[in-house]
Amino acid sequence: MGSIQPVHTLNNSITIPTVGFGTWKVSEGGSDIIKTAIEAGYRYFDTASFYGNEEEIGKAFTEISLPRSELFLASKVWKTEMGYDNTLKAFEASLKRLRTDYLDLYLIHWPLPDPAMPPAEWKQLDLDTWRAMEKLYCEGRVRAIGVSNFLPHHLVNIIQSCEIMPAVNQLELHPGYMQNEAVRYCKEQGILPQAWSPLGRRRIASLPLLLELAEKYQVSSAQICLRYLLQAGCIVLPKASAIERMKENMKIFDFEIINEDMYRIATLPQAGWSGEHPDYERIQPL
Repeated sequence: MGSIQPVHTLNNSITIPTVGFGTWKVSEGGSDIIKTAIEAGYRYFDTASFYGNEEEIGKAFTEISLPRSELFLASKVWKTEMGYDNTLKAFEASLKRLRTDYLDLYLIHWPLPDPAMPPAEWKQLDLDTWRAMEKLYCEGRVRAIGVSNFLPHHLVNIIQSCEIMPAVNQLELHPGYMQNEAVRYCKEQGILPQAWSPLGRRRIASLPLLLELAEKYQVSSAQICLRYLLQAGCIVLPKASAIERMKENMKIFDFEIINEDMYRIATLPQAGWSGEHPDYERIQPL
């Protein structure tokens, strides 16, 4: 789709790259992978305190010639770091590990630390955590704030009380698991959906429909997944370790999936779900 641009504009007018580099499980030796991703053209890097790789990413950023202003860096506050004071401390710790004095995007990683937590408790914890996020934003320490893995009922709690709307919501999104109600609600509220695990951790690569469409469009099934998400209005955060795969995942702007095929992908049976759900204990992946 020719109208798709390499950047999105968030609800606070900040621009964010349409394709980022996911760094989950990129840890020891990860600085070399990050530098390779930069060589492949990535400028947006998504990490989290939970990933245990912020130091590696910070190291990579000090070893390249690009100025910090040309990189878009996101991190997240983990379940055990939530609450007003704890979030502020976690943010400072992330900055130190990342060797930067600001973040482009800071997210609440999960809406509740434990599925057994009573609603009144997690709702207050989310509000306290969000107040800290707003403070960091108002102080200019972070350029945009948002959430991750928040479903509509989690977002309503924030939206009813916030002074600053979440800019993004990072969700598990891929063909076979599109969380349509959550995506629809985000769009209605002006919150940009981001796709983590946009390739279904390769669990969906061999789905017959995706293989058929890959042959039709003369691309890989991974490129079909990523292009589908872009046309559905989502940012994508693929990850890879080889530069050839990194470049392939970026090469998704020069073809368009026609509407008929978009509908075919959209109506796939559920497939490739990780089993992660914020309100339940982990479920066996499908």
